[in-house]
Amino acid sequence: MADAEHIKRVANRIVQTKRAGNEVVAVVSAGGDTTDELTKMAYEVSDSPSEREMDMLLSAGERISIALLSIAIEALGQPSVSFTGSQAGIITDGAHTKAKIVEIKADRVHKELSKGRIVIVAGFQGVSRDGYDVTTLGRGGSDTTAVALAAGLGAAKCEIYTDVDGVYSADPRIVSDAVKLTQVSYEEMLEMAATGAKILQTRSVEFARRYGIELHVRSSFNDSPGTVVREEDGMEEAIIRGVTHDISEAKLTIRGVPDRPGIAAIIFGTLADKPVNVDMIIQNISEDGHTDISFTVPKEDLDTAQETVDSLVKDLDARGSACDPGVAKVTLIGAGMKSHPGVAASMFRCLSDAGINIEMISTSSIKISCVVDESKATEAVRLLHKEFDVANSNSEAG
Repeated sequence: MADAEHIKRVANRIVQTKRAGNEVVAVVSAGGDTTDELTKMAYEVSDSPSEREMDMLLSAGERISIALLSIAIEALGQPSVSFTGSQAGIITDGAHTKAKIVEIKADRVHKELSKGRIVIVAGFQGVSRDGYDVTTLGRGGSDTTAVALAAGLGAAKCEIYTDVDGVYSADPRIVSDAVKLTQVSYEEMLEMAATGAKILQTRSVEFARRYGIELHVRSSFNDSPGTVVREEDGMEEAIIRGVTHDISEAKLTIRGVPDRPGIAAIIFGTLADKPVNVDMIIQNISEDGHTDISFTVPKEDLDTAQETVDSLVKDLDARGSACDPGVAKVTLIGAGMKSHPGVAASMFRCLSDAGINIEMISTSSIKISCVVDESKATEAVRLLHKEFDVANSNSEAG
């Protein structure tokens, strides 16, 4: 949606899909760098713009896109109508800039589809329950809009068109032999999205899993088959499906916290009230009745988190705090590791042999994440991709 030619290309693809006998609802994002430019302008006129006004401002980018795309579709002879999030019935809670969808009232969309029109919906936005305020869903929110609408409309599938032609085993910009994955389970995709793969917003995958919506991640620029995200089908799984990395988090440590029941609840309850999303957490062994607690937070929440931690240090009579914004999270992901012992040991040995220090570790049944120095992230991804032969194992598993 960056310029007129891109919009015409998107319009042609949508019209072709309609003429193939499908009812079509298209969810679109703002064009090009519109969101970034609007955000920059907001901070040029104010050091702390209100979240409500930021929602009003940033939702304008999608409104421009839907109108232009609908105009382009009608120029091709196909009836079309554009809707804002509010007009499409996307009801959210009242949390500005990070709203969550609570209901889809798709009556108006159904009505227009029944008239044979293509419906274009603004992604990334909705309206608060009381109907008074525009809200936005956070970065990548158009994915969530699309999947939520697919669920609300009972759609057969949801195609996500992006600037890459599918989900890869690692970032192909840094791993030359990264391979495109033909199929990924919801569980694997959730972990990949949460640990640095920017293809899909985590909440969109959660929606898809909850309502059984099959996702198809495809390129906006070619007709390659892309990657299908759906429930595991029992086929042989690669041990490691992918290696992701994330440099968007910072590490905070509260030192010398009194080691008594309820302290962790106070710390993380206070952070949640701000609200600050906490990812990985480590608590050290207690010494002399005190302990250190480390955790990671998004860098965009770092100022708020640091202020909260400083206050907690005083309130809890802790010994101090430290902040390290120069960290990265490197993660191995694969449902196949459930039945393959020794994956963690191999990962730790690989990083150790390269002199890469591990600062934090987090695991689940299908993922192992390590926090390392940000300067070592690219090297770690390449080494792990090679160590576990991810390219070949995924080709064999299919």
